[in-house]
This record gives sequence, structure tokens and C-alpha cells, in this order.
Amino acid sequence: MNLTGCIRNMENPHFYWQLGELIASIGDDHFASNMFQLVDTLVPVNRLDLSEWTLDERQASVLEIKPLGSAGLPPAGNCNSAIERPRDHPLLQKMIKMNDSLLIQLKASLLPRHPQHGVHQCNLVSRTSNRRCVISVYRPHTQRVFSLPELAFLKSLSDTLLPLIERHAQMTRQRLARQPRPAPAESDQAPLAQIFDDRLALSDIVLSAREKEVCLGLLTGATVPQTAEKLRVKNSSIETYLKRAAAKLGVSGRHGLAKWMAGA
Repeated sequence: MNLTGCIRNMENPHFYWQLGELIASIGDDHFASNMFQLVDTLVPVNRLDLSEWTLDERQASVLEIKPLGSAGLPPAGNCNSAIERPRDHPLLQKMIKMNDSLLIQLKASLLPRHPQHGVHQCNLVSRTSNRRCVISVYRPHTQRVFSLPELAFLKSLSDTLLPLIERHAQMTRQRLARQPRPAPAESDQAPLAQIFDDRLALSDIVLSAREKEVCLGLLTGATVPQTAEKLRVKNSSIETYLKRAAAKLGVSGRHGLAKWMAGA
């Protein structure tokens, strides 16, 4: 489909109906399928995957990749490949360096060793702190690559779609954090790290890996020197990490951190 055809479809009232359905489905299981139907109407694709990456930007590594939904035909390769082997994922280096939203095309011919080598892939990526929300659309390698007009159109469409997936990711995190957990056995208390992560998700706060380690160390009673020795950094570094975390959490010192953790 050429650019003129894409624009004509956007001017069709059905497009706005699809967009309304997509917005209404933010946070539920139909979000990915609604986005797939909207995109496929404008630029033909055979699959769409949504994910949220949490990065350690200092270490240029992936802390976590959360699937946010998929729609369309089954994947050409292992659908969990990015989650299982994120270090060599071709998106990682581009995502580490990005400042604004990106469109990244990965052609099948350029990915001979990657599990998704059987497809042409176009990725729309947004950045919020150390999180990246990713919309990935695919075509099999037997079809043509995404044309320059199609890429330009998808980039313009990203101004509408990326804020929606960011909100979907936020609502998904908060919903999961609110879900009741099985009561632990008397001898097995819920891990502090898990509770801490749940509180962060509910508050929609992102801490770096080091900031989380320092907070958890202090919450378990460790002193600054003990935490510095454990992490093999200087005391001043621990103080810096704590100040950064406290600013994000809106607290002051160990006492404020403990009150925040308790939900006060």
C-alpha cells in the first residue's frame, strides 16, 4: 500500500472507530489485538508484539522484558527469544543510546543468526526514564521490506500509538501489583525485594539497579559502609545512590524510606 492509501484510510471514519476501541482497551487483554487491527488497516503486517524493557543504562544491559500482548500470525521464530537472550538482541544498543522516540527497521537479510531472521521487523520505541515501550510489527521475509513511505507513515503514527502503549504498560504494572498473592507459609515470608518492586509499580516509580540495591540494603538494616563493602563501591557512591532514590520516592533518609515502604 502506498502512502496516499495509508492517509486515505486514516481519513476514513472507521479509523477513528478503531482508535476509540484501542483507547478503550488500554490495560486489558484486547489492547494488542485492537492495535494490530488498526495498524494492519493502514500498513499491512502479519504480526504485532508489544513489550516493555527495563534497562540498566550504566551497564548497557537489560534488567527485564515484560510482554504486553501479541496479535496476528504465530512468530516465525522463538517468541521468547528476546526475553531469554536479551544481551545480544539487535535492538538493545540502539535503545540504550536513544533520547527521543525511535523507529528501528530490522531487515531479515541483516539478521542471519537472530531467531526472528525469517521476518522483516519494524519497531516503534518510546523512552521514559530507563523504560522502553516497544511496538514491533512483522512481515515474512518472502514479502517486501517496509518501504520508506511506510516507515515515514509509521513514524508519524507513533506519536499516537506510543503514548497509548506507555499508559497500557503503566496500568498493567499497577494491576499486577494489586493482585493478591498466596499467603506465605509461617516459615517463609514474602521476599522484601518483591514487596519493594510491588510498591514501586503501584507508585509508577523507576529506580536503577544500584538505587534499588542500596534501598534494600538500608531497609534490611545494613549501614552505609556495609552496603558499600557489599557492592564494592565507595561510601560516597552509596550516599549518591540513596539521594537519587530518595528524590524519586519523595522521602528523606532511612526513616522516610521505611515509612514509604510501609505505605505511610
